[in-house]
Amino acid sequence: MLNHRLTRLTRYNLILVFLLLVIGLIWIYPFLWVVFAAFKGQREMFTAGARLWPYEWVFDNFSRAWIKANFRQYFFNTVLYSTAATVIELIKASMCGYVLARYRFPGRDFLYRLILATLFVPIATVIIPQFVLIKALGLLNTRLGVILALSGGAGALYVLLFTGFFASIPEDIFDSARIDGANFFQTFRLVLPLTRPVIATVIIFQFMHTWNEFNIPLIFTFSKPELRNLAVGMYAFQGEYSFDWTGFAAGTVISVIPVLLVFLAFQNYFVRGLSGAVKG
Repeated sequence: MLNHRLTRLTRYNLILVFLLLVIGLIWIYPFLWVVFAAFKGQREMFTAGARLWPYEWVFDNFSRAWIKANFRQYFFNTVLYSTAATVIELIKASMCGYVLARYRFPGRDFLYRLILATLFVPIATVIIPQFVLIKALGLLNTRLGVILALSGGAGALYVLLFTGFFASIPEDIFDSARIDGANFFQTFRLVLPLTRPVIATVIIFQFMHTWNEFNIPLIFTFSKPELRNLAVGMYAFQGEYSFDWTGFAAGTVISVIPVLLVFLAFQNYFVRGLSGAVKG
């Protein structure tokens, strides 16, 4: 009887695995099509239909995207914007979350609810105030202006993640630090390494958000196209009467690879960071 149940359970599991594989292939097929299209000629891309594997491998698409479409400049700008904005978000979100989790001061609960309320405010609605502020600071059409604008997008979510994680850290650690005479920054530096899961989560979210951002790099560098990022640089493949689809596919592959590498590097901490914040 037990063997019969195990056999039936195994059969159901095999059917489920097969269905999940089919769903996974359907879901990933458009991405694979773009990847293989980056190695096809312009004619073959339109005549191959749903076939993925190219008859003739063409590598000129990448050199055309990297040099002629100025992707090397856009790539540098995107790496700079994403890295700098992520570092800024980590610093301010971790310190703000630490204060909200470990200190009680007048207006603390109101401030926490206010930060929570900003999660429901569309990011696009703050572009105009950001534009006015950056222009008043004289940072319009500069890399620093773009970085400052990009580092103020989804900060509320990161603050809440750090707040929940810091609140879950045992009080004994903070008591020991106070007994040893540690001040605010010393205690903060002591417990910050414990938040590696949240740090990894913030890096993944912020890096991906900044890497794929389109509106801010377009609006804040309108007079200097050379300061744009990869998302805006995709327009370089659009001509007056034609569109370079294979070059566009190659540019898409170039822009996706760094995001995948960042996710793979920090994925082990990703689920732990979210679960730890929720528990807190």
